[in-house]
Amino acid sequence: MSRSALSDTAFILAAGLGTRLRPYTNDIPKPMVEVGGQTMIDRALDKLHDIDIKSCVINTHYKGEILQRHLMSRRNPHIIFSPEEELLDTGGGINAALEHFDAPFFVLSGDSVWEDAPPENNTDHNTLQTMADHWDPARMDILILLQPVTTMALTEGTGDYDLDAQGRALRSKDKTGKYMWTSIRINKPEIFDDAPDGAFSYLELLDSAQKKGRLYGLVHDGQWHHISTPEDLHAVNEALKADEA
Repeated sequence: MSRSALSDTAFILAAGLGTRLRPYTNDIPKPMVEVGGQTMIDRALDKLHDIDIKSCVINTHYKGEILQRHLMSRRNPHIIFSPEEELLDTGGGINAALEHFDAPFFVLSGDSVWEDAPPENNTDHNTLQTMADHWDPARMDILILLQPVTTMALTEGTGDYDLDAQGRALRSKDKTGKYMWTSIRINKPEIFDDAPDGAFSYLELLDSAQKKGRLYGLVHDGQWHHISTPEDLHAVNEALKADEA
């Protein structure tokens, strides 16, 4: 699937409170915490720019004015802010900004930190481009990027999903699945057609797509880090320093 089949606007979830990462989030929002010498949100925006995403909608709430100031001078991609007076959760936040999307689009979390596959694993080393290549709107409403729990040496993995033989994602309600969801996804705007107003969880949309047989997963063959606590942050930063040494 060509990148041209997807919207050139993406969405980043950046409104959360980041409470588990305190004290790092006492004065800044979680997406502004640095990993490998760069803020997590700038790392994600650079990855989007690499696949020619022109604009990115970012929802804000906690320390939102600080995030806006940080990104004010950013030109690539162009930033569109979607402030939330009250938190709208992972589904409601996207739904509130749906006017910006008329084609399937990428959604990332502001704390998404991933490393593309090494050259020996993949001829195309850009994870987002690989997702775009796998996107099939005839079969899919949502395509989620999954990380094998067994590869998560630096941060704790949770078995969110398994995959069937056709590549459909099946949620593991007891968290014993083989894969953790990275929160990186491509979805159709139409999945929000029956969504409620106000706050709701994106998990409802994932479960709905699964019931229809239209939730698919792609296994990431690089690294993805679930940075939730100060210990996670320290482990990833130390590993990145070692890689650069």
